[in-house]
Amino acid sequence: MRSEPTPFEGGPMDGRVLPILLGPTGHPPKWYEIPVPDAAGGPPAVLLYQRVPAGYSKRLHLQKGWKYAYDPSGQKPKLRWPWTKVTPAATDRGTDREAERDGSGPVG
Repeated sequence: MRSEPTPFEGGPMDGRVLPILLGPTGHPPKWYEIPVPDAAGGPPAVLLYQRVPAGYSKRLHLQKGWKYAYDPSGQKPKLRWPWTKVTPAATDRGTDREAERDGSGPVG
């Protein structure tokens, strides 16, 4: 496997450069998690870093690589597939159906 030295920005890892394994596309992972053990023996805390562009060239505006930026929230966004639909809340659907049955709501 190939690796690339990738800088970290922000958080406890600020200024450090670590060799990160690249995936089959030649890019590092979008999110990098670093577990930090708890001194009291509890569950480890997780430092979360997001992959962002490291910069762009001046003339052609080409991307110069990747770096990791600290995400203080500590949680990755939920995975969303393009073919899934957002379902409205159950209470919203119930009131619409009742209005259509009564005849007072829009008929469509």
